[in-house]
Amino acid sequence: YANIYIVYARNIHKLTQTKNNQKVKNMIYDTIIIGNGPAGLSAAIFAARSNLKTMIIGEKLGGQAADAHLIENYPGFPSISGMELMSKFEDHAKSQGVEIIYGRAERFEKKKGAFIITSGKEHYEGKTLILALGTTTRKLNIPGETEYLGRGVSYCATCDGAFFKDKTVAVIGGGDAALSATLYLAGIAKKIYLIHRRQGFRGEPIKLKRVKESENVELVLDAVPTGILGENIVTGLKVKNVINNTEKEIKLQGVFIEVGSTPTTVMAKELGVNLDKAGYIKVDNKQDTNIPGIFAAGDITTSSNYFRQIITAASEGSIAADSAFKFIKEEK
Repeated sequence: YANIYIVYARNIHKLTQTKNNQKVKNMIYDTIIIGNGPAGLSAAIFAARSNLKTMIIGEKLGGQAADAHLIENYPGFPSISGMELMSKFEDHAKSQGVEIIYGRAERFEKKKGAFIITSGKEHYEGKTLILALGTTTRKLNIPGETEYLGRGVSYCATCDGAFFKDKTVAVIGGGDAALSATLYLAGIAKKIYLIHRRQGFRGEPIKLKRVKESENVELVLDAVPTGILGENIVTGLKVKNVINNTEKEIKLQGVFIEVGSTPTTVMAKELGVNLDKAGYIKVDNKQDTNIPGIFAAGDITTSSNYFRQIITAASEGSIAADSAFKFIKEEK
């Protein structure tokens, strides 16, 4: 009779989890992670290994890390694409029983002892939250940028680079993302103009060395873009020299904008989470926020300001998961 009851109870449990292939709204998770980039997936792996019932909600696997053409500084992988590395993160999380929902977390609500997350028509309840929302691409806000988006203007070289085979393009920026995009496009495009407002670059020296060694890359320094030109599609880019204020037009077919990002913390603000002046979530060394039960990890936190890398995001995610585990343990 005991064995029959166990089988019956398991079947009832399965029935309560799904209804018409949709999640039942009254399921309670130990932790819900918002964002499935390096920080979110790492948090999920560590949370699940601590026997926490764990779920991730995210719109895009890997976040901005998945767009990287090549990653050569993550231990154990001398050279790997961003998407491949993030897929390995995801497979690892799934192997630990993590539930992954692809969608947008649209609304947050705090109630006694829990947090309610709305995504589409579904509502999910968690005892703790780990915010790993990452950042969004920063815009130039110049004429033509919005008009020609998808018609020559792009924010992702690995996504759209193949459309510019044997064409002339520009990459705008001076950090790691701009250098990586330039190196990726160097194997596809006929000519690449790398445009940066200063002489010095913020990116890794080894990447800069490779860029300078690329025969089809031309550096346009001390210059800023002032407008994107076109006729249904991009045909040129206006740039201004910041030293002598002279302007010139570069004929090209594509513009890749790589000028950094801003934290995705609008929803965190709705929950009352403290942010710094730049909009990043304030955390302590345990990834705690000012609200009990809410933790944050990755590029959206103040602790990542100094060094934004996949390895540091993963580290913060693991710490946030451990803090969530200890929080639930203490609550019990």
